[in-house]
Amino acid sequence: MPSPLRIAIASSECAPFAKTGGLADVAAALAKALWARGHDVRLFVPYYKRIDASGLTTVEGLKPFDMEFPARTYRAETRKAPMPLSAGGGSNEGPLQVEFINIPDLFGREEFYTDDEDEPVRWAAFSRGVLEACQRSGWAPDIIHVNDWHTGLLPLFLRTRYGWDTLFQGTRTLLSIHNLGYQGAFKASAIEAVGLGDARQSFHQERLEKGVINFLETGILHASWLSTVSDTYAREIQTQEHGMGLDGLLSRRSDHLVGIVNGVDYEEWSPDVDPDIPAKFGPDDLAGKRVCRDKLLEELNLAPNPRGPVIGIVSRMTGQKGFDLLPDILPVLLRSADVRLIVLGSGEETYERYFQWLRDALPQKVGVYFGYKNELSHRIEAGSDLFLMPSRYEPCGLNQMYSLRYGTIPVVRATGGLADTVQRWDPETREGTGFVFYEFSSTALHDTLRHALEVWQDRDAWAKMQQTGMRQDFSWKAQVTRYEDLYSAILAEF
Repeated sequence: MPSPLRIAIASSECAPFAKTGGLADVAAALAKALWARGHDVRLFVPYYKRIDASGLTTVEGLKPFDMEFPARTYRAETRKAPMPLSAGGGSNEGPLQVEFINIPDLFGREEFYTDDEDEPVRWAAFSRGVLEACQRSGWAPDIIHVNDWHTGLLPLFLRTRYGWDTLFQGTRTLLSIHNLGYQGAFKASAIEAVGLGDARQSFHQERLEKGVINFLETGILHASWLSTVSDTYAREIQTQEHGMGLDGLLSRRSDHLVGIVNGVDYEEWSPDVDPDIPAKFGPDDLAGKRVCRDKLLEELNLAPNPRGPVIGIVSRMTGQKGFDLLPDILPVLLRSADVRLIVLGSGEETYERYFQWLRDALPQKVGVYFGYKNELSHRIEAGSDLFLMPSRYEPCGLNQMYSLRYGTIPVVRATGGLADTVQRWDPETREGTGFVFYEFSSTALHDTLRHALEVWQDRDAWAKMQQTGMRQDFSWKAQVTRYEDLYSAILAEF
């Protein structure tokens, strides 16, 4: 194990305090894993209006402070709360403390993310708040690990506005890209609003000429190193197809770009300990999975005891997730086979209307819950036989790894983290953990689902695939060492 490092993690979300997507889970789990390994970790998150203040306390020695921006000065303070289910290791005692940057005038709003005119200032202020908290407490991080566009300006602030402070002389930055589709693009006038008018030359000049600044692009330019959330996605984002306009820049920085698959928190997502499912089970005894299946069908008011598999979907309903492929095949599949479909999610109106129509047309076979319900997502993972993820692109994905753990066979397209974590079932060698298709087309998905229904009839093959998948280890305990190696490599380079 490497010597303990001082690591600051800055994230717009952190489970269980503030969550809209997978970033919250990843930020929390990585911080907990590093803390358990004995590293000095400080996890910084904005203090949103929706966060329960009852368990928060002030950070010792850190008084409220002011941050000046061209238009006005903002008052800020730092508060903290213990991270649930986090245990210290090495010299660390007790749980990891999450530190909340509280800027009421900017983050005391109903939503985490807004279309307000001062949105770029909100995230610039959070980035500066992280640096101010470190600076004012005299804590010099070895690594500041920033995530997505919201903290994309922090590496530039470190080099410019805070470049004078020798406290940060040895500090290096890592920018993790969780989804390149979200970049934080604003009018070029935002440069002045965020207080970086004297650093215009540090922004992408061609973009500026078009009247735009891009927070993620700025982070890519100035972070010491870059990472993304799977090896395949790290390669994909350097191509025109998946690069979202940043492929050229990412290709130029390819020698400082790595992919590390996200880990899974098996303290929360494992059928042998999951409190949200009706029966526990594991790879050596799958009896409880049948109980979970029966109870799930009952909960959704679906006809019991189908001869075919129960197919689960937990997802945002967007084109990125491959929902364009479903209307051509689901009605045919549901009418021609005795299967069930259970969907949890929300998103674009077109897809929500489609699933509403499908449920109304086949009420005994299709169950839909619009929105998100964490307990139900656990029961869908435990009670389904197949889990559908036909994504157009998928930086990492977590649900396919949850599915493997719960003995629920994933059906995925070979992209991003799906390609890295699901091994295609080979009927000749009888090896593999799921069903994989390559071409983004309804035909390819339809053929793969038909193949899955054929394998379903071979109960020995199905059980072997389940057990192999359940024994895969995508825990943060396994993945955290790759981040330790990367942090050490970054520090050794300078």
